[in-house]
Amino acid sequence: MSFGVKNVRILIADDHDIVRTGVRLLIEREPGWEVCGEAANGREAVALAEKFRPDVVILDVTMPELNGLEAARQLKRRLPEVEVVMLTAHENEDLVHQLFDVGACSYILKTEAAEHLIPAIRLACEHKPYFTSKVSQVVFTRYLDRGKGEDSRLTARERELVQLLAEGSSNKEAAGRLGISVKTVETHRATIMRKLGLKSVSDLVRYAIRNKIIEA
Repeated sequence: MSFGVKNVRILIADDHDIVRTGVRLLIEREPGWEVCGEAANGREAVALAEKFRPDVVILDVTMPELNGLEAARQLKRRLPEVEVVMLTAHENEDLVHQLFDVGACSYILKTEAAEHLIPAIRLACEHKPYFTSKVSQVVFTRYLDRGKGEDSRLTARERELVQLLAEGSSNKEAAGRLGISVKTVETHRATIMRKLGLKSVSDLVRYAIRNKIIEA
């Protein structure tokens, strides 16, 4: 993948049509840039990225089925050369650290997208991070001293299951989405509850909201 030329292929993932449209309009103003695909959830974003091999993926943090954090993890594991720019409505210090830990190169607030998204994509094409002033303060004052959050105790598959269960999927529905058996879902579910010290689905939902896995 060469960035010596101006041609840049970008995938947009956000569950709101109006946001995807606005981002597309920003991108298509740039000569040589094209939107090669759009996704409405994280699972679709990963599948389309594997299909189209974009240079940059723009991910919303909060999406159904698979949130942006988990989608970024999977993208960087499967397609390490693809750069990820996170676009979010959430200004949250812990979330900033988690996103950079999984390999995202930029964290842009939606309220600042008109000013910062294009510069962030340009630097992503050079495999460089882009920090707004707000994010810079968080990254450079706390990043090296940061301890691992409780979410690090879960495996990637367990984190996926947390989101599906918190969104209201039954064990059978979650099994179908993940391509595993109901018995395996039940085993993972029991492990999740034990690891996190949770007693009920309500506790699981509160955990998912607190850790920005789903929206309240």
